[in-house]
Amino acid sequence: MEKRAFIMIEGHERIGLQYVQAARGLGLHSITLSADPAQYDYLATEETEVIRVDTANFNAMIHECSQLRTTYDIAGITGFSGADESVYATVGKLCRHFDLPGPNPASVERCCDKFTQRQLLAEADVPVPAYHLAANVTDVESAAAHIGLPVVLKPVVGSGSSGVRLCRNVDELFEHTTYLLGGNHMWASSPGILVEKFVQGPHYTAQIMGDEVIGITAAEFGPPPHFVLRGCVHPAPLTDDKHKRIADLSLSCLQALGLGWGPTNIEFRWTVLGPVVIEVNPRLAGGTDPKVVQLAYGVDLITEHIKLVIGDVWNLSKRHSRTAAVRYLVPDRDGTLDWIDGDSRAAAVSGVAEVKFYIELKTPIVRKGDYRDRIGHVIAVSSTPARTEAILQRAVDLIDLSITPFATLGEQEQSATPCRPPPAQMAPDKG
Repeated sequence: MEKRAFIMIEGHERIGLQYVQAARGLGLHSITLSADPAQYDYLATEETEVIRVDTANFNAMIHECSQLRTTYDIAGITGFSGADESVYATVGKLCRHFDLPGPNPASVERCCDKFTQRQLLAEADVPVPAYHLAANVTDVESAAAHIGLPVVLKPVVGSGSSGVRLCRNVDELFEHTTYLLGGNHMWASSPGILVEKFVQGPHYTAQIMGDEVIGITAAEFGPPPHFVLRGCVHPAPLTDDKHKRIADLSLSCLQALGLGWGPTNIEFRWTVLGPVVIEVNPRLAGGTDPKVVQLAYGVDLITEHIKLVIGDVWNLSKRHSRTAAVRYLVPDRDGTLDWIDGDSRAAAVSGVAEVKFYIELKTPIVRKGDYRDRIGHVIAVSSTPARTEAILQRAVDLIDLSITPFATLGEQEQSATPCRPPPAQMAPDKG
């Protein structure tokens, strides 16, 4: 009998290992196709097959999967976006080609283009921020003048808040536009800037599988002008009415965008007029979200997603209801990480589910104002929101770190100047 294989296009530094382990638990042989497998540390330590291939070349992907079919029974194909969300569209196309369950690639492509996404949502009367598409500085200035400051500038294609910034005045607007268009930002597609009205209010994310809202998470961000996630709690402290309005609006988003297969996460801001959709992501949220949902409800989103991908029956039934929360460790300065400790002490606190550092000692830290600024996390769970918050705070307080700021230009020049002994210490002239 042929071995059943589960193919993953690219990996994921946070949840990739969980997919490999969950696939193994379902009796599947996992195979990762990646243009650069070395960037995923877990691939070197797990019992998983790895194939180097240009994942941006669709014909090369078809060829590689066809070769694998001569040896394995390919049960399903999925993938991870990283910085390039087009991977999800590629997954959908491969699933169509090999007649496997998968997302609609056209819907995924439309959704990953934030401008197109806004258009489709607005046409369906889904509340979204006022927005304009811009290609240059003049376009950005005109759009901001029409919408009114403050505005948020973001790349039309991208994830993880990379390149996203709040612009509160004309100077910030010009500065960030210059940054995006001046060669500093790594574009996932042809350059295009979405200018949208900054919507204020609490931030929530709906976690969805298929057309079922599993739960809603409350998120907290760091100080502006960036949008660096500092923590979240699940379930969000919402009234029944607010929960229903967000859940109903989530389903409207799926319908408007032609989604509804597999995982989706939708971000909202709750305003004085109710929920406003900030972003629809046609994928499972990365990072700690699957772990937090599992702790809160007992629903293993990763395992259930794999079941859907391979055509098995999934089970989204909630097994319990607790409060789970995560606090991300975010440095307050650039520099070199001298030391970080306290993870074992924090992990020993009753109610702490996980403590993890993402960074090695002596690593240079250069904050970028996005998901890459996070250097670790702590997750806690208990029966009540107040107790979970107290556990989380106690654990975080036990973690300590030291960052030595980079030398300034003046300090660098001083250290680079050759040292000469003072005249009084020079040897006497014997001439």
